[in-house]
Amino acid sequence: MRVFILAGEPSGDKLGGALMAGLKALVRDVRFEGIGGEAMEREGLSSLFPMQELSVMGLAEILPKYFHLKRRIAQTAEAVLAAKPDVVITIDSPDFSLRVAKIVKARSDIRTVHYVAPTVWAWRPKRAAKMAKVIDQVLALFPFEPPYMEEEGMRSDFVGHPVVAEPVPSEGDMAALRDAAGLGDAPILLVLPGSRAGEVARLSEPFGDALRLFLADKPNWRVVIPAARPVADQVLELTRDWPGEPFVIDPRQYPGETAAQLKRGAFGAARLALAASGTVSLELAAARTPMVISYRFNALTWAILQRMVLIDTATLVNLVSGTRVVPECLGADCEGAKIAATLEQVLADPEAQKDAMALTMERLGQGGEAPGLRAARAVLDGLGRA
Repeated sequence: MRVFILAGEPSGDKLGGALMAGLKALVRDVRFEGIGGEAMEREGLSSLFPMQELSVMGLAEILPKYFHLKRRIAQTAEAVLAAKPDVVITIDSPDFSLRVAKIVKARSDIRTVHYVAPTVWAWRPKRAAKMAKVIDQVLALFPFEPPYMEEEGMRSDFVGHPVVAEPVPSEGDMAALRDAAGLGDAPILLVLPGSRAGEVARLSEPFGDALRLFLADKPNWRVVIPAARPVADQVLELTRDWPGEPFVIDPRQYPGETAAQLKRGAFGAARLALAASGTVSLELAAARTPMVISYRFNALTWAILQRMVLIDTATLVNLVSGTRVVPECLGADCEGAKIAATLEQVLADPEAQKDAMALTMERLGQGGEAPGLRAARAVLDGLGRA
């Protein structure tokens, strides 16, 4: 079986790696081609070009790289057509993925599967209809998504969210983190400024301002920052002057499992977290870490989004649990004083988020079959190879 699989950012790479592992467990002879990062490369992929080239988020952020991305789209589509795979699986990154799928569908009958349903329930609801012209099957992370896809004629399978298959922090993980960072028994504030260069650049200033205010009367607190590999140098540079003696978990400095253990330990040991909006809120929920979510888009992107958005929260824990217990500082509210005050509110009542976190994990498939394996079964069933 030949599979062409592509991802454009770290979260998609993790999904792709788990799906590839699932396919390898179910199919005796499976070969992979495509684009991915470390997780997918560990499962046997040799990436067509570095995945980091595709890690762009936001309408205004894409424009300067438009012509380069257009060339990569054409190159990737030609690689798919030349490979003649049984299936092409595109993972998230719709601005790239769906353009590749459009070219492939126009010139072949190769089956197309897209992993991660578009957030039509949040904004741009017509995307599902447009997507149905080039995608045969959608693998959904959230249980409420398949009806939106099926309404437009695509097959859609809820396969669970990968966060439920991740190891939960152990006492050993937390001890390893404290030992590596020399934290002793200091209270920990976990800070997660994003995995893309643009968002790290935009969030470093308001996050730093917030920490100076929040930690002004907390001299014994320490800041821990797990950095994504593609932006590790940037995180080290931009957080150097933050208070709290920041300890940056730089994944380049440790063997893979050690870096993962330190990150788990940080999530488990933290009393409180400040995080960029995104999938990380689910990782925090899995570790039962109280959080504040904050994000600042490019000004043009934010202005456009405010006119298009259909929901009143950007935090996945709030959406999946049906609550609004995780506070947000978005757009104009992503500034030091507002963030610091919100951190104080959560610190005063950290238990308020716990029930919503547990409900979120239950609804995402915790305790069931691993999402990567479920996704692999869905792909094979769609091909008639179950």
